[in-house]
This record gives sequence, structure tokens and C-alpha cells, in this order.
Amino acid sequence: MSGSPSPPSRLASLPVWFSHWLGHRRSPPQKRPEYVVWFWSFVGAFAGLSILQAVFGHAQYFIGRKVPSIIASYGASAVLCYGAIEAPLAQPRALVGGHFISALIGLCITKLFSLSSHFESLRWLAGSLSTSLAIVAMQMTATTHPPAGATALLVAVNDEVWAISWYYLPVVLLSSMLVLVVALLINNIQRRYPVFWISPCAPSPLSAAIPAKSNEGAIEAKENKIESGELAE
Repeated sequence: MSGSPSPPSRLASLPVWFSHWLGHRRSPPQKRPEYVVWFWSFVGAFAGLSILQAVFGHAQYFIGRKVPSIIASYGASAVLCYGAIEAPLAQPRALVGGHFISALIGLCITKLFSLSSHFESLRWLAGSLSTSLAIVAMQMTATTHPPAGATALLVAVNDEVWAISWYYLPVVLLSSMLVLVVALLINNIQRRYPVFWISPCAPSPLSAAIPAKSNEGAIEAKENKIESGELAE
């Protein structure tokens, strides 16, 4: 027996001018030409990654804490969040939740390995275990975001990331939010993002009834055709 469908989006109750930038549409958006998709994918990725590097690479607050100018896994997130924006793996829940959960697991596992006197020779094992556990954790929480696997791995294999220790968590969270904000602004100019925030919304009763009526009409037309053929014989 299937579970109950998700309730309709609460964004429908917001003003249209506001809900538009949060991905809500009252009717299905029209398909854009490929060159439009390519253009906005480029603009989004360029803007998103540039803002990340501007914040972490030039703000004295982060420079003083020796935060890397960008966490490398967000380069892969840009492909999803600005290029494949309709993919379930690119939606906000996966972006924010996937990176944060993976960062947390990567830190916890690598911290445990660092208690060993052979830590340097065991970093490969810490990285492999961190990423493997992060994958399972993302599956369990419905936050699967492929680039986040690297977020867990970087703690063990990248000295810059390892050096900032637990400060990695707020850095990852802020990075995800910056990527998301840029995606909301750029992707909603001529496209639509996100498709959903937490889980896919249930189709409206009207849209669900239309295919059913169409099927009934097709069946009835087929039966009439058969009866007409029999009468002709």
C-alpha cells in the first residue's frame, strides 16, 4: 500500500512576485530552447563559484582562520544546481543536507583515526570510510547529492580542510546557502528552480483527473470502433 501523497506546496499562498523566485509556478513552465539553458547554466555557475571565492578568498574574517578559498566539491555542485536544475539530486534538500551531513561524518571519522599514532598512513582508510558512510547517511535521509561525497573525503585527504577542523561545518553550510541563493536568483529568470524544497508536491486533483478522463475516452472510442466493425460484417 503506497504512502499518502505530499500536500500541495505552501508557496501557492504567497504573492506571485515573491513565490516566483522560490520556484513556484501556477502552471507548468514552458520548455526553453537549449541555447537559453546553456547560457543561464554558464551565468549561474560563473556567478555562484565567483561569489564563493570572493567571500572565502578575500574576507579577512575567513583569511585569518585559514579557510580555503573554495571547497572543491562545490565545483561539482555547480554542475547540478546551475546545469541540471530539474534533477532531484540538485534540489535544496539534497544540496544543503547532503553537504552538511557528509562534512559532519567526514570530521567524526577522521577525528577518530587521528587518535592513532599511524594517522598519516591511515588517511586513505579514513577517507574511504567517511565517503562510504556519507553515501548511506544521505540515502537514509533522502539528501543524496553526489558532490557531497567529496565533502566527506576532503577532510581526510586535504590538509587545508583538516586544519580548520570543526570550523569546516559552518564553512560548508555557508557555502551551500550561497550556492542556493545564487541558484534561486539566476535559475528563476527564464527557468524554474527548485522543482521542490523538501519533497515533490502531489499533483492537483484537476491535473490528475485529466489523464484518467482521456484514458476513459480512448477506451470508449476503441469499443465503439469494434462494435462498428462487427455491424459492418
